Amino acid sequence: MHSFTNRLAHEKSPYLLQHAHNPVDWYPWGEEAFEAAAKEDKPIFLSIGYATCHWCHVMEHESFENEEIAQLMNEAFVCIKVDREERPDIDNIYMTVAQMMTGQGGWPLTILMTPDKKPFHAATYVPPEQRYGRIGMRQLIPRIDHAWKNQRAKVLDSSSQITDVLAKQQGTGGGEELDAGLLDAGYEELLSQYDKRKGGFGLQPKFPTPHRLIFLLRQGEAEGIKAVEHTLEEMRKGGIFDQVGFGFHRYSTDSAWLLPHFEKMLYDQALLAMAYTEAFELTGKPLYRQVTKEILEYVLRDMTTPTGGFYSAEDADSEGEEGLFYIWSSEEMKSIVGDDYDFVSQVWNIREEGNFRDESTGQINPNNIPHLSEILCDDDSTVLAISRKKLFEVRENRIHPLKDTKVLADWNGLMIAAFAKAGRAFGEQKYIDAAVQANGFVESEMRMETGELWHRWRESDTAVPGQLEDYAFMIFGLLELYESTFDIQFLETALDYNDILTTSFRDENKGGYFMTADDAEQLIVRPKELYDGAIPSGNSVQMLNLLKLARLTGRPELEKQAAETGKAFSGMIDRSPSNFSQALIALQFAEGESVEIVVVGEKDNPETKALLEHINSVHQPGKIVLFKDSDNSDQLARLAPFTKDQNQVEGKPTVYLCRNFACEKPINSLEELRRRFNTKLN
Repeated sequence: MHSFTNRLAHEKSPYLLQHAHNPVDWYPWGEEAFEAAAKEDKPIFLSIGYATCHWCHVMEHESFENEEIAQLMNEAFVCIKVDREERPDIDNIYMTVAQMMTGQGGWPLTILMTPDKKPFHAATYVPPEQRYGRIGMRQLIPRIDHAWKNQRAKVLDSSSQITDVLAKQQGTGGGEELDAGLLDAGYEELLSQYDKRKGGFGLQPKFPTPHRLIFLLRQGEAEGIKAVEHTLEEMRKGGIFDQVGFGFHRYSTDSAWLLPHFEKMLYDQALLAMAYTEAFELTGKPLYRQVTKEILEYVLRDMTTPTGGFYSAEDADSEGEEGLFYIWSSEEMKSIVGDDYDFVSQVWNIREEGNFRDESTGQINPNNIPHLSEILCDDDSTVLAISRKKLFEVRENRIHPLKDTKVLADWNGLMIAAFAKAGRAFGEQKYIDAAVQANGFVESEMRMETGELWHRWRESDTAVPGQLEDYAFMIFGLLELYESTFDIQFLETALDYNDILTTSFRDENKGGYFMTADDAEQLIVRPKELYDGAIPSGNSVQMLNLLKLARLTGRPELEKQAAETGKAFSGMIDRSPSNFSQALIALQFAEGESVEIVVVGEKDNPETKALLEHINSVHQPGKIVLFKDSDNSDQLARLAPFTKDQNQVEGKPTVYLCRNFACEKPINSLEELRRRFNTKLN
């Protein structure tokens, strides 16, 4: 057997390390690889994936561990491995190429390109032999090798044409301002895709896409809110939710939320926690608070570093089989829960013959995915809760899926936002503390001495200068954290990050923000993205950040930058508003009822606390809250000059409600505040 160790052995990415002992002579992305390709006159085989990707594991096992296929690859190509989570900029460019050339995308992503990085062939998963209507690696490699050696001019012409089209796609700009009518159009479009039977959008596979749910909640229309509640309840009942250990799997392969792809991603936990929190704020229903707490319990228990940062993901596979960690035979469950089995099996739909159809074979699997037909009370003393704990303890002794222990600044920003928002909504200090600690991790471990962010940390090693999403999502988290703690340092840091984006990422000519800084590595194009997929785009999140920062500081130029970002992408949004739901959330904030609230008092004063509790209890997504006390008044006046003359009236804690940059008569009693600030967003 080949004992070859390739260059990936020195990397920190868990995904690259998974391939370090393949017989393929892998290079990490870098000049060494491109120089070798030019010198040896070979095309590049670029393979992009991530550590917890099921089909990436399949392709590795079938092809990259296969001596014969590896030898063919080594002879024909210079082979490069990229972790898409470490290098989202590279992934974005070549995923766009794949979608342009094939009409579809996904991981593993397979790109053939020239030594100067220009692509000429794209695919996703490639089997070893021709099957599923896909060309196999044994056929693809000689075909590409022959074309490179014998039809070079045609290959180079094709790669230049593809690169030209790609460059034109990045040239957005010069559109109209976003129109409020897009909100109704996006709303109608989403409701037309809504699955009335099982919730969610489309039929299968089904992704949670929580920003779509938050957009519908904030529209405030009864039909949309009903669709969101139905979706949130169906997801919590389904196999997409880990009924034993909590947390959500990545997506459902069927339309009923039963059979998931079992990997768990940090960003899904963050975004779903925010959607459930907002549903609780709007409806007051305890279920949504319960589900948020379950998600956050999973993250604190399984996805948090000892010093407070958040890990990236958990794999779908263990012991070489997808989902094995999460499924149960009826006999095993019976032996663990004993006399309660009849009840538990009924509630969780456990069957002797198994309860789901195996995706790969089409056969009924003899195991079970616990899922609910009805939502039950979450009282810890219930039979189900006691049985769940017994099953969890047994499951902890199984071989766990791989945990991707890298820490990403952007995903941590989302998780900080989720913990801060939940802590504020539920009055739970431990969640706010978790957000503070995670931000402290980013500050101490992932910030350069010059103030910029690193994108990735693992085992005390940082890599990849921060990209748009790192700054935008961290600003998002810091703004939520500020409103949950009123520690002005969080607002100060958010403004520092915003200055970096303005200086190094903003497209001065066409509006919006590039994914990478102006001094980042030169790729074939400088990518710019607005599409809100499984994760909202950096541009969409930054639009909302700018609007909030403008209201918090009284700086209208930030509102202008938000409008310019919208203009840059307005043509794309007009064509399909539902694909830009996070951008629509920013538009809701810009067009909807907004209120800036300044609370002046001392934090420990019971009257101040009562005023803040009421403000937090009102579901008003268009509100932003500033807090002024004797300790921070000078600093706050510097960041938000309009607060300078706002003081306590008659020596009592006082609230100023400001709309459209003008403040109303001050309020210094809870009764008056309730009378003047108790409406929900229409």
